[in-house]
Amino acid sequence: MDGSTTGGGLRYPWETPPKGVEAIEVAPGVLWMRMPLPMRLDHVNVFALDDGDGWTIVDTGFKTKDARDLWTALMAGPLGGKPVTRVVVTHHHPDHIGNAGWFQTEHGAELVTTRTSWLMARMLSLDVHVTPPDEVVAFWRSAGMKPEILEARIKDNGWHFKDVCSRLPPGYTRIAQGDTIRMGGRTWDIHIGNGHAPEHATFWSRDDDLVIAGDQIISSISPNLSLHANEPGADPVGDWLESCERLATLAEPRHLVLGGHKLVFTGLPTRLRQLIDNHHGGLNRLVKHLDTPKTASDCFPPLFKRTIGDSEYGLALFEAMAHVHHLYVTGQATREMGPDGAWYYTRA
Repeated sequence: MDGSTTGGGLRYPWETPPKGVEAIEVAPGVLWMRMPLPMRLDHVNVFALDDGDGWTIVDTGFKTKDARDLWTALMAGPLGGKPVTRVVVTHHHPDHIGNAGWFQTEHGAELVTTRTSWLMARMLSLDVHVTPPDEVVAFWRSAGMKPEILEARIKDNGWHFKDVCSRLPPGYTRIAQGDTIRMGGRTWDIHIGNGHAPEHATFWSRDDDLVIAGDQIISSISPNLSLHANEPGADPVGDWLESCERLATLAEPRHLVLGGHKLVFTGLPTRLRQLIDNHHGGLNRLVKHLDTPKTASDCFPPLFKRTIGDSEYGLALFEAMAHVHHLYVTGQATREMGPDGAWYYTRA
């Protein structure tokens, strides 16, 4: 859902992000860099923290030749030739974990992440099908996917998680809610979010004002909250709203937030309230939209503030599914399966 409104209370200390073989020192011993992504959201932010004899990096980008070449240049340049000894991954999405296995196998780095992140990435890397499983096709149909797009997806199942995520060897170091971790000369409290990804790690420095937020909190867009076939009964919207309310109790205006995309910023309490209010507003519009039975694919207008193109259709559909399903699980909507295999939702 579009959550691009920012407004008062937010500041962007660096209005221009790093490009190419460039790093911005956002705090002593903490570097902000970017990896390219071959999509509309064309970058992911990555960070390096100086541990003295080596670097901890947070998140890694897709497994692509361009990304690995850029990492090699960054290690020789801004990272000063010191080794990357540890990779911390905020969550399992491939733009964040994609090169972690490469750092493990080629550079001997330790992988640190949550258990669910590691298990999800391992599972998805091994989950390869020539054609989509029947259960996945049924889920797509239940969302009201356009017939022509459904047929195209059934015929062309050419994308797999492993295409953009390097093989993860056995073994990682687990982090969990309430743990602390030492990196970049600081002690960080670990707080877990959910919704955008299960067991998403965020890091809150005890020694200064830094927060590493990954995709749980982003400055000028709302994290994607999608429902997928592997857990069709989940409530990612409810999980994310709960996480935001809980993290808001920790937020201070002084915090410098290092997010997974867009610009780093201050004004965290304002941003969390914007994100929460934006989703409640979208849900309120969606409830009104369900005056007659509608599928998830019929729910784009009240949720999105832009035209959804073919390249964005899948993400938009599964996000719409997540929001209308949230209304169902919270009793604000009812649903009935139609003869076409799609769920039709109506305001309760």
